Amino acid sequence: MKNPRVIKICVSGLLIAIGLIIPIFSPVKVVLEPASFTLASHVPIFIAMFISPVMAVAVALGTTLGFFMGGFPIIIVIRASTHIFFALAGSFLLHKVTKKELSALHLRIFSFYIAVIHALGELIVVSVFYFDGNISQAHLDQGFLTSVLLLVGVGTVIHSMIDFEIARLIILPLKKQKNLAQYIK
Repeated sequence: MKNPRVIKICVSGLLIAIGLIIPIFSPVKVVLEPASFTLASHVPIFIAMFISPVMAVAVALGTTLGFFMGGFPIIIVIRASTHIFFALAGSFLLHKVTKKELSALHLRIFSFYIAVIHALGELIVVSVFYFDGNISQAHLDQGFLTSVLLLVGVGTVIHSMIDFEIARLIILPLKKQKNLAQYIK
């Protein structure tokens, strides 16, 4: 197969499938509503960001479906839908830099910036639920600072950066494959 469009469609499908499977079957998931942390749940999105903006959005939509199918609370599903924004922004940024600017240090800085965008999207969603009183009483009692800013905000930044590092470690050997290198930033 040498048709780039077909290859990208197939890779998108595989990443979406992985994105569906991770939240459903991951043994490493912690749900502390309004926050949730599923190890590697963002990895398919990050890998897609290295390939194309369209693929990043498609995979973000697919992983949102995975959280929905995984039976997560609606607040977590809506939070997952905000991944479209950081995926699109991150992918556009990745595709504007030169390969030289993609050193490990630059990628870690990039990861932090994307994690902040990621956290802001999720903070907006959780804040709406918080101020509307649509989260558990225990979280309302913990207060906005602990329940929303620390658990969701800081937690999302850390979780996002861990998942980005996992994706970066997966992308590195893929970039060395002759058949795939042309598709990966």
